[in-house]
Amino acid sequence: MTVIDVIIPAYNEQQSIARVLAEIPAGLVREVVVVDNNSTDDTGAVARAAGATVVREARPGYGFACLAGMAHCFARPVAEQADVIVFVDGDYSDYPEEMPRLVAPILRGEADLVIGSRALGQREAGAMLPQQIFGNWLATSLLRRLYGARFTDLGPFRAIRREALQRIGMQDQTYGWTVEMQLKAARLGLRSVEVPVRYRRRIGTSKVSGTVKGTLGAGYKILWTIFRYWRS
Repeated sequence: MTVIDVIIPAYNEQQSIARVLAEIPAGLVREVVVVDNNSTDDTGAVARAAGATVVREARPGYGFACLAGMAHCFARPVAEQADVIVFVDGDYSDYPEEMPRLVAPILRGEADLVIGSRALGQREAGAMLPQQIFGNWLATSLLRRLYGARFTDLGPFRAIRREALQRIGMQDQTYGWTVEMQLKAARLGLRSVEVPVRYRRRIGTSKVSGTVKGTLGAGYKILWTIFRYWRS
């Protein structure tokens, strides 16, 4: 039986995290790890009350949160580690009930990495701002040109074989996390596919696209990450 664990990076998501956890299909997942990324609200307490394992990561940054979740999962004895790890955001913009479709290519032995593509799926009006849509297009165009990787999105809803994730050796601590995983998968020759997923307006204000500073910072880090590994 394939063992699946879920990692949810979360910063000030007390209004949404319980809804995310409630919509993860029952019986599909062994453990859900919510990484409380130095929240100033009750994200951790709400997640724990909803049945999640809560890991505290005081250093702010999306990558830091994901790395903390991975460290928790990899701390198990090797024989007890998950076969597949799913990443999903804690803001209720993704549809956790689509997780079976996301992991299906891995369970069929057809893929090592699956990206939930918002570009191929249905998006609620206003769920992605114009700068996000353009940024995704630019980043995926560069991935195709520089790495031969055919992606349409850097979507946060993704699944990966645990062994593949360990081979990739993730390092990014902030906004370059998603693109680092995808470009390294291409460099390693991992089997990567996309599945269409739905996407809705998040609960609360985005920490990235909701501010000019966040938008510029994320865009710069994504582009920097793409060119950094291309030149190495």
